[in-house]
Amino acid sequence: MSVESLNSHEVEQDRQRQARELSAESGAEWMEGYRPGSAGCHELLDRAALVADMLQQYILAHPACVARPEWYRLAEQATAALLDLYQQVGAEHLAIENSRVESPA
Repeated sequence: MSVESLNSHEVEQDRQRQARELSAESGAEWMEGYRPGSAGCHELLDRAALVADMLQQYILAHPACVARPEWYRLAEQATAALLDLYQQVGAEHLAIENSRVESPA
């Protein structure tokens, strides 16, 4: 599968399929454990940072990748996408955590 072969409709269909599977496995309230501010969301934040770091260290910096401009470009795009995900998840997650600190229940 190439990056060009993905379209937003197919991506959304896959996301919905996975959501149905999670509902079937874990119940209709499965999302509660993964909303921003939750431990599940924090886990995603950690994993995005970990994988972005691994891409930088083991793929982007690999001599075979450095030797091929098209491979390097793809690896850079993958790294940038993960770092964007990290920033978006982090912004929402920390906003919830910070609101809890400012107004304790």
